[in-house]
Amino acid sequence: MRPLLRAAALLAAATALAAPVAAPRLCVQAVEFPYYLYPQPLWERELVWLKNIGIHTVEFSVPWNWHQVGPGEFDLTGRTNPRRDLAGLIRLLRRLGMQAWVRPLPPVPDWPNRGTPPGANAAAQRAWLRELQALLDTQTASHGGPVAFVEGRALEIDAPPPPGPVTVISASDPSALARSREALAAGREVLLWTGFADALYPAGWEPAGSALLRKGGLGLERDDPTADVALRRSAALLHNWERLFPGLRSAAIPKSTGGKLPEGVTVAEVHSATASAVSIVNRGAQPFHDDLRVFEPAARRDMTIPGVTVPAGQSLWLPLDVSLGQKSLCRECSNFSPDAHVVYATAELLAIEYENGILAMEFAAPEPAEVILQLDRKPLGPFLAAGKPSQYDWDDKTLRARFPIPANRSGDNHVRIGVAIEEPENSAFFDDARRLIIGQRNPVATSYSSSDVAARSRLRMPEGFTAAVEATDPGAIHYEVAVPPAMVPGDFANLALEADGMPLGRARLPLFRPVDIRPSRAVLLHIGRQTALGCDPPIVPVEPKAGSDVEFSIRNNSPAIRTYTIEANGRGLDFFPAKYEISIGAMAERSYSVRAFATDEAAAAGLRDWMLKVTGGASLEIPLRALLLPPRRTVTWSADLYGDGAEEWVLESPKVRAVFSSQDGGRWMEFTWKETGANFLPEKGAFAAAGPVEVHAEGDALEFTGKGWKRTARLSDATLTIDQSSSLPADGLAPSRWSAVAFSIERPANTKAVYTLRTAQN
Repeated sequence: MRPLLRAAALLAAATALAAPVAAPRLCVQAVEFPYYLYPQPLWERELVWLKNIGIHTVEFSVPWNWHQVGPGEFDLTGRTNPRRDLAGLIRLLRRLGMQAWVRPLPPVPDWPNRGTPPGANAAAQRAWLRELQALLDTQTASHGGPVAFVEGRALEIDAPPPPGPVTVISASDPSALARSREALAAGREVLLWTGFADALYPAGWEPAGSALLRKGGLGLERDDPTADVALRRSAALLHNWERLFPGLRSAAIPKSTGGKLPEGVTVAEVHSATASAVSIVNRGAQPFHDDLRVFEPAARRDMTIPGVTVPAGQSLWLPLDVSLGQKSLCRECSNFSPDAHVVYATAELLAIEYENGILAMEFAAPEPAEVILQLDRKPLGPFLAAGKPSQYDWDDKTLRARFPIPANRSGDNHVRIGVAIEEPENSAFFDDARRLIIGQRNPVATSYSSSDVAARSRLRMPEGFTAAVEATDPGAIHYEVAVPPAMVPGDFANLALEADGMPLGRARLPLFRPVDIRPSRAVLLHIGRQTALGCDPPIVPVEPKAGSDVEFSIRNNSPAIRTYTIEANGRGLDFFPAKYEISIGAMAERSYSVRAFATDEAAAAGLRDWMLKVTGGASLEIPLRALLLPPRRTVTWSADLYGDGAEEWVLESPKVRAVFSSQDGGRWMEFTWKETGANFLPEKGAFAAAGPVEVHAEGDALEFTGKGWKRTARLSDATLTIDQSSSLPADGLAPSRWSAVAFSIERPANTKAVYTLRTAQN
């Protein structure tokens, strides 16, 4: 197949531009990452998500009173609480190639005593800073580490303060997108996004009178793909535009021929020698649709952009006179003359790429739009819009092409278009490269326009990756690429082919574990009605005597068939089969089931640790817990369910789960009808008060001891009875119904309350 047509065919399957080699960041976009507000097992997921949308810098305070566990005693490694593992967070940022903006001293927003421990003085502060400096001193960017900025002058380490001024934007603010565009148009150097995801306070550390959960743009379960659109749009825009911002200068907007702009619509224009833009923000209640009069920098005259549409609440960064040369948005566009440029577009231009004769552009297009290109010659090949062959207009006299941009009204409005400009003299391709498996050697096939090009080519890879030539054919090289075990699943690796110093083909490949195994029916913790959180390790319910089938979903992430041997073992548990062999096709998923029993029926209740050991196609151990729950009985058990260093206590029957904290005065956190997952307590829970309590399990009951009072919570079937030695505090609860389940409350005395869940059938 001719290289030009082949490249066009490959373009149809592409979903995103290959990320270019990172350049020095002159405009900083950071996201607040309060690590102490996230369960430690979620750190990797959250940071990978941020990196993949284009965020490279995270900002966080280091709460002095959180890490000081005694006078002059500090925990920065997680020995007392996994959320205190600041050293682990720094290592994770380094593995991901992200950078940190650190605030070493109070105040810490929305944190007890703003981060200062009781009785703090100058000597105590010096001791704290010595401890923190010892950790961060060798982790600065000058040492190849992630610490790029340190606020203030408290630490004597080789890291500058962050640039300014700073515009702080909440990711959940309805006007967040408008504020980000206004800040960029005004030349603000730093955007700091807060509240990008739900945060979960450690028990006993939440602000007085508030819930443990602090809502953010993204839910803990990632169940809303449209969330955090403003942050994702801003990250996508600045991923390529940020290096151009130092050269952008504000310009006056010509008076509109149609009079004043509608109420709520504002327009600003910025210029530079290689790229200019018009920022249009619609804060009004009605869509804006009109011609837009702007100043064209290249021709130094006024011009009209026709048919600009901005929905209510939307904002667009419209490109104007954007060069197709290498010093603009496109880092690989060496084949275009200085006169080739984007005249304008009526959608937000995010990125430009040129590879193997294909010019590709990415836009945010909430409405149908168009882009006008000034070129040197008519494109020779097809035009693809959102992966579909489309028609475009070409003017032989002006050498201008008008390309339609289809709308994408969902999510971050992302649309990709591409056109084959020319047939390149030399070309190279990654053939069917989809993914790389961490810790393994991965086959990567490449092909070239000629054997001579193949002989002169080389494969560029991230640091730490290695490659060996497995085989060669005329015009093709088959590599084995070894991915270091320390790489992070969900991250991406950028591979590139070049010959004679010229870039040719590129691939941005996701990184996977060799295999993913997860239980299909694991316990979920509920916070209020809308939020659920999985346990780490996963907890699966098991009937001790009769046994229960525990089903797992096993996904082979490798591009070849793999055979795995799976062995289950755990103290006090029997499994059938104890050992099992399963073969799974390339990038396919199968189910595996093991039946679990308790070996000692008399002691069979509560939690038991067990493990799946996987060998063969992969080597790993998966820790799990079994919740042994006999029929028609209530079980008491405890575990650190929220990963905050404090145990939660649970009363559980076959129908209902009630969860209590050992902090916050024994806060009642969850009352859930297990069949539907309906939690009838609000996010604040009930009976919250200051301070920890002592908790003891007594049969089907929990006994809480606080200062001057004792409280007993007893669960029978679906009824929870609470008795207290003194008057019960107000619970703030009321009878309610959720779907077919009703929640009723009886208060026979001021020291007693009875809470019941029931369906219409019972």
